[in-house]
Amino acid sequence: MDIATETKADPLAASFDIVARQDAQDVQINSLQGDVEEVKGRLDKVSIAASRPPLAGGDIVSPQVKGFVDGYLRHGRETELKSLTQGSLPDGGFAVPRQIDEMIALRVVEISPIRAIASVVQTGTSGYRRLISIGGAASGWVSETAARPETANPKLAEIVPPSGELYANPSASQQMLDDSVFDLEGWLAGEIATEFARAEGAAFVNGTGINQPKGFLTGPTSNAGDTARPFGTLQYVVSGNATGFDTSPDSKMIDMVFQTKAPLRQGACWVMNSATLAAVRKFKAADGNFLWQPGLVGGQPDRLLGYPVIEAEDMPDIAAGNFPMAFGNFRAGYLIAERNTTTILRDPFTNKPYVQFYATKRVGGQLVDSDAIKLLKIST
Repeated sequence: MDIATETKADPLAASFDIVARQDAQDVQINSLQGDVEEVKGRLDKVSIAASRPPLAGGDIVSPQVKGFVDGYLRHGRETELKSLTQGSLPDGGFAVPRQIDEMIALRVVEISPIRAIASVVQTGTSGYRRLISIGGAASGWVSETAARPETANPKLAEIVPPSGELYANPSASQQMLDDSVFDLEGWLAGEIATEFARAEGAAFVNGTGINQPKGFLTGPTSNAGDTARPFGTLQYVVSGNATGFDTSPDSKMIDMVFQTKAPLRQGACWVMNSATLAAVRKFKAADGNFLWQPGLVGGQPDRLLGYPVIEAEDMPDIAAGNFPMAFGNFRAGYLIAERNTTTILRDPFTNKPYVQFYATKRVGGQLVDSDAIKLLKIST
């Protein structure tokens, strides 16, 4: 007869087994905690890197910008498709990425005074046309059952701003380009914007309209009122003195303001160079107060007769027959049309050991509404 024998575990051995399991569990928990701390550390580094502003020459977020700057501008690797060109530029160029083009445009607006106050349109081609109405349509009152006579047709004018190829050609040494800390895109945007702003600032005021914009001062002028002048002719008010201002310059400037139609005075401003501005700041009204009103809040422009003053160094000086001052709504009066792509051609051969960056952009401009801008002429 077999007797079933029950074997009981040794209490001491069981206690050792529990301790071993606890030790193994502690090791596993410590390992998991180490992994968690490592992951947290990596996340913290990523968070700090994301919140830190990008340093000059550091990584660029956009792969397109990174490939354009590091691949093409720094090392000349043609990794972008060449843009289509017009005219006599057979070597073409590369379209600037949107982020860099926006940097250029922002700095041009900050430097170019007329661009900051005029109307700007972006086009996909080199040509731009706009039809505007110059009046002529008639209206009238009739009774309920009376015949409606035919009214006159509105008169239309086609605006085709003359344009030209605006270019800049800054240079950098290859050693500068090889330096990863050198902020190439910021430097290039600043150089291009400065040259673009200088050239177009002069053209928007005094441009001939031949391979460049037509300036608002180069068109015909007349002292006739809005209803009597032909379309496209600017009205001027005479200063009353053959070589400068007369004894009551405030009255002439008041005439310029109120010769402008009331709707167009909303958003109007004065435009003159710093030499004219120095003379105007000394003018006083009949009560002895200065006509000039300094801005009371930081960042707000100074005012003349309640309207902002814009300094444009390309405006003429005070001299016989010149137009040193302009007043009006330039957003309604002057149109700038530009092709919305800047192209850059890298040229390491022409001026060795320097690398030149030939940047081009198509820009046009023309007077649109001749009623919106008034001029002051130094004349009797």
